[in-house]
Amino acid sequence: MKTKTFRIAVLALLAGIAMPATAYAATSAEPVKAQASSKTIALTDANIVSIDGGAPIRNGVLIVRDGKIIATGTAASVKIPEGAEIVSMGGKWLAPGLMNMHVHLGLKLPGAEGAALANETDPQLALRMAANARKSLLAGVTTLRLVGEDHGVDFAVRRAIEKGEIIGPRIKTAGEIIVPTGGHGSLEADGPYALAHAVREQIKQGADWIKIAISGGIADTHGSISAAPMTDEELKTLIEVAHRNGIKVTAHNGSAEAAKQSLAMGINCFEHGYHLSDENLKEMKAKGVWLVPTAVVTQEGAKEFYKKIGSPEWYLERVDSTGKDHWAMLQKAIRLGVNIGLGTDQFPFEPNGGTTATVAEAELYVKAGMTPLQALQSGTTQTAKLLGIEDQVGRLAPGMAADIIAVDSDPTADISALRTISFVMKNGRIYRDDAHGTLAD
Repeated sequence: MKTKTFRIAVLALLAGIAMPATAYAATSAEPVKAQASSKTIALTDANIVSIDGGAPIRNGVLIVRDGKIIATGTAASVKIPEGAEIVSMGGKWLAPGLMNMHVHLGLKLPGAEGAALANETDPQLALRMAANARKSLLAGVTTLRLVGEDHGVDFAVRRAIEKGEIIGPRIKTAGEIIVPTGGHGSLEADGPYALAHAVREQIKQGADWIKIAISGGIADTHGSISAAPMTDEELKTLIEVAHRNGIKVTAHNGSAEAAKQSLAMGINCFEHGYHLSDENLKEMKAKGVWLVPTAVVTQEGAKEFYKKIGSPEWYLERVDSTGKDHWAMLQKAIRLGVNIGLGTDQFPFEPNGGTTATVAEAELYVKAGMTPLQALQSGTTQTAKLLGIEDQVGRLAPGMAADIIAVDSDPTADISALRTISFVMKNGRIYRDDAHGTLAD
């Protein structure tokens, strides 16, 4: 009964803060209706990125209807349907909406800001997550994967977005992080059957993934990042139960020992991977196991964020010491061809290195050895593949969801072009268009 009452309260609060489906013009006091997904929209005077390599489409046109792309091509080859709303892109470059695979919309970290949220109620958390979802979408992230939220609030936020009560990215979620007692997460269980029950409870609520923590974390005041605290029986049972339900498992992990153990049990993905060994990475490559590096959290650009939230000195020291191994691991993973999906562990919109955390992460991949095209793919086609929805999102092609961003130049030539995002469409609705003064409420 308590859970049902909470869900009703959260949905009521979310509906209460939901703004009408309008946008405003930056140069006008009059509200401008935001484009509904049922409209036919023609994006003209655009350059269309070739996300799979090859030549881009210059002087291109992209047609959207009912939330999906129905045609792309040159202006000479694509006929604009009668009655379509024409939106001139002014020579901008169109790319698929970005996807971020490691997000906590309710993120709390050690420091003054985290302490201020210590007594946050679940309804307050829901409101904060809703606001962060909106900011994420407007920053160009049209799909995200939540990898650890508390008390089922993520499921309520996802439903509210799907119903149009609030705006935000498409959400896939892992529910709460499942851990043994004292682990890096909030949903504690011990022994194979208790862990199996925890998995089934998250799936019952609607989890798309299961997230576990198989080592300590940087933010922990106890435990070791390099340890492997779960028994073989616990880990094997947990992963088996998820897989029997058709759900993949990802693990917070910085430990080479825990990686070796979980790779033998059929793990699907690692988050962070701070201290993964060459042997771990080679086995991941051989088995198709994914890595979501979250490189931004241990590199120089995150200092601005940690200063903002008042991180304590011990935490900053752990970030610095972990960052050296983290960076070396990322370079090796790229060199070996491990599957990499972009994820940040910061809010997708959070400032980092003069841009957002999402864009900074892609830039770090290039610095670590990827080509700009590979880095862009890590946040589009690769992330879609990781989620198993590559037939729905990640490409600007007929039949795909109309999730589109626009930038000033070709990001496959220079990934830093993503710093200039000025247009965001999700499911055929324009949420942001700086050139025409449109920003969704």
